[in-house]
Amino acid sequence: MGKLIRTTALAAATLLAATITAPTARAATFESSDKWATWSNGGYTVRNNVWGSGVGFQAIWANSYGNWGVWANHPNTGGVKSYPHSGKNIGRPLSRIGGISSSFDVTVPGGGAYTTTYDIWAQNHAYEIMVWTNKFGAVGPIGGYQTTATVGGHSWDVHRGSNGSNAVFSFVRRGNTNAGTVDLKAVLDWIRARGWYGDVTVGEVQFGFEITSSSGGMDFRSNSFSISNW
Repeated sequence: MGKLIRTTALAAATLLAATITAPTARAATFESSDKWATWSNGGYTVRNNVWGSGVGFQAIWANSYGNWGVWANHPNTGGVKSYPHSGKNIGRPLSRIGGISSSFDVTVPGGGAYTTTYDIWAQNHAYEIMVWTNKFGAVGPIGGYQTTATVGGHSWDVHRGSNGSNAVFSFVRRGNTNAGTVDLKAVLDWIRARGWYGDVTVGEVQFGFEITSSSGGMDFRSNSFSISNW
């Protein structure tokens, strides 16, 4: 009888342990540690995009275009190491776009150096529009400060410059947020109204994490993200 009781108790404990650990052990729909890994889902493309110099290790996972993340271990040195992101192509002139609205919800570490940012490409990569929703550590936008603007539902410090290949406009939110909705069409229209570009064709709208350092390994997660355009 004692042996039967011990066996039954052991089986119950084993079942309980399996129940507790199962959710964390479940594999994502897509996983890769390849620097240039890509995955298409629902009209979006998810990319690992480890493109900088002096990089460390980075692995990406995704269950959908909106629910994805990376574990990144990049050294504590300057320079952007990667921009893992999810992107959707628009492919229309600005004047023919009724609206572009995007919602996001992220979980980011309290260490390292990074930004959570939209990266919008226009006129065949002649223009790059970055919209920073949060930042941490030693990071800063390209170009000089121009003005402070309230547009697209948020207040931003606006910077304008060049990376040597294309013009860059950076909208740095005045106060970090990990969740919200941004009227991106309003941001693009604001730039056009200042005469900084004309009726450009909007290419891919991307959202992700521009990581400069994450020494020791850190998690960056997009809990949800989507783009509505019309």
